[in-house]
Amino acid sequence: MKPINPQRFQALVQEAQSTPFSGWDFSWLVGRMHQEEPPWHYPDLVTAHLQDTNRLLDMGTGGGEFLASLVPLPPETHATEAYPPNLPIAHMRLSPLGIKVHNITEDAPLPFEDQYFDLVINRHESYDHQEVYRILRPGGVFITQQVGELDNLELNLLLEEEKPQKLSDWGLEAEVFHLAEAGLRIKRAEKAALKTTFMDIGAVLYYLKAIPWQIDEFSIETHFEKLVRLHNFMEWQGELITTAHRFLIIAHKESQ
Repeated sequence: MKPINPQRFQALVQEAQSTPFSGWDFSWLVGRMHQEEPPWHYPDLVTAHLQDTNRLLDMGTGGGEFLASLVPLPPETHATEAYPPNLPIAHMRLSPLGIKVHNITEDAPLPFEDQYFDLVINRHESYDHQEVYRILRPGGVFITQQVGELDNLELNLLLEEEKPQKLSDWGLEAEVFHLAEAGLRIKRAEKAALKTTFMDIGAVLYYLKAIPWQIDEFSIETHFEKLVRLHNFMEWQGELITTAHRFLIIAHKESQ
């Protein structure tokens, strides 16, 4: 199959390949990809809990973009990050604000004392339920927004040779169970399916570069025919619509 308007196809592919992605900055996709917002507003939820917080932890801070947007911050604020390329970006952004960035290894115990934090926030980062419970003080709160297992599954169906197999035990219901089992009391739990619109094949490629775990072993070379087919569809339709999945949990550790 040949691409419709091959010069445009090549230009879009080259632009997506050559444009760097760093931290957790998706600004390049403005005007080329649009995703509906969930019915809750994560920044407002976090801000509402900052007033009585003296010790805050941001798990998986990325490049520190979100945490820096919350200033003024509690007197003692920490951040963790496990992805090496993000660490210098996070340090550069957060250190001038007095925030210590901790380089961690996924699945390793967190480098904090028991019952240390008033508030632990986590947006799209993996976590250990028992560790979250351990580092929260009695009365402390855990706020997490996560990506559901069906997130933008249409991309997998369109670009992978084989249909996705049964997905893992991951989602709102499972996480509510595990957090409650760890000892936390659930205050709020909800999920949302959000319309996502990609305007051109370059936006799809840039998104997959930023989210490499969406499609295992993805590359332009190995998936070229599928990409051409998708490009042609988008040229005919003017867009590609997929479905993002998000869920929110707010839990607290009961006072002893």
